[in-house]
Amino acid sequence: MKTTTSIVAGLVAPVVAQYKPVVSSKELVGLVNTEELVAGAQDLYDIAKANGNTRAFGSPGHNATVEYIFEALVETGYYDVYKQPFVELYEDAQVDFSVDGVEYAARYLTYSPSGDLDKPLIGISNIGCTLEDYPTSVTGNIAFIKRGECSFAQKATNAKTAGASGVIIYNHLNETLSGTLGEPGDWLPTASVEYGPGQAILAQLSGSNSTTASLTIDVVQENRTTYNVIAETKEGDHNNVLMLGAHTDSVPAGPGINDDGSGTIGILTVAKHLAGFSVKNAVRFGFWSAEEFGLLGSYHYLKTLNGTLAGNATEVGKLRAYLNFDMIASPNYALGVLDGDGSTFNLSGPAGSATIQKDFISFFASQNKSTVASEYSGRSDYAAFLDNGIPSGGVDTGAEGLKTEEEAVLFGGEAGVAYDINYHLIGDTVDNLALDAFLWNTQAIADATARYALDFGDIPKPNQTTEARKRNVEKSRLRRALESVPKRVSGLGKRHGGCVHDVKTEL
Repeated sequence: MKTTTSIVAGLVAPVVAQYKPVVSSKELVGLVNTEELVAGAQDLYDIAKANGNTRAFGSPGHNATVEYIFEALVETGYYDVYKQPFVELYEDAQVDFSVDGVEYAARYLTYSPSGDLDKPLIGISNIGCTLEDYPTSVTGNIAFIKRGECSFAQKATNAKTAGASGVIIYNHLNETLSGTLGEPGDWLPTASVEYGPGQAILAQLSGSNSTTASLTIDVVQENRTTYNVIAETKEGDHNNVLMLGAHTDSVPAGPGINDDGSGTIGILTVAKHLAGFSVKNAVRFGFWSAEEFGLLGSYHYLKTLNGTLAGNATEVGKLRAYLNFDMIASPNYALGVLDGDGSTFNLSGPAGSATIQKDFISFFASQNKSTVASEYSGRSDYAAFLDNGIPSGGVDTGAEGLKTEEEAVLFGGEAGVAYDINYHLIGDTVDNLALDAFLWNTQAIADATARYALDFGDIPKPNQTTEARKRNVEKSRLRRALESVPKRVSGLGKRHGGCVHDVKTEL
């Protein structure tokens, strides 16, 4: 593990006590309690409230979050802890949008430029995925395009080719939409509206021969230095490492206490209690930054660990399993376990992922809890580990997708309503957390940590041949390219396609 550019605290930590009992699932799980979880979530919310109600990467709120995590881990004296700095482009925008004087909430698509337009709004027939869909009247005006069937980038490219001056994409599904144009480019000012406003605007278009839209997008871009926090047990076999991860940043629009303060506090709580035990296999915790901007922290970590994304087999091969925790306390939750064997979504993880899935399901079953499968969509930080062939798993409770009738029977709550109605919004506060799911999922984290800290069972070492790593990278890229409509998965369809855990490139 490279630490030459990192801020290291392992040498100044207190001396670890010489005798500690061997970790056991029963004892570690038994230490997890709701009061401690709520207190940790409240700490993160207090940080957000003191810093503009956000913990977006590189902001004062996120920097304070990093310090909070770092200090808590150092205080245990049990870990070698370091901050891993990196620089990434931060982008946000203010959007004002109205149609014939009626104002509507709108979001810009990532990589959209700034713009100030006051032009006729032209409805696009079909779905806007071919040039033939665009009438000549769109020239110089704003194209109003339905979401679906092709990428936002393709729609925006077609609109520009047809001569439009701006683009509004309206959601055809009654759920939250955050989107991206995929990469920097010579784009038109592009924004999106939700299903309700979209239907209202369609009614305005159908009832008028001339409909004028005003669209103002004010984009802020700046390079920001931010930090991952990495902590590894001082004891244990450092050639056979269990790694757990959660992201520490919120979206700019809110405090991010479920997304992903819940995962952050979940693994931090387990890390603090693990310090009272001895382990056979080393345990490493990764607290990722800039997840909401495209899984940037976790990918940076793997790249520096390797030298290149699919490079140094030695360091990557030490990671026997990676467990990811992104949104584990959604208010209208379903208890999801990543589909390691691919039996539900036909997208399996590297060898050993099925065992991780089975072990999580077994733990929940032992607590008389049902689970459902979550897809490896590439929408959270496990994506970088999948790319490197590392067996991966985790639990989540859903994001912007809608709860099914079957899930409402299994878990209660309301079918047809988002798992988290405050997903990526200002309302993602401590009051947004389902405390029962928060407790159960953190107990599942504790069980998995104790289990694999002693024995990886039949989880094989990652296949780190050059060809295998290349296949894993391509397979994961294909997996992310296949992502389309929102699914009941952790995180957002981030820039990577969610937890950026929210930004979609397609459909």
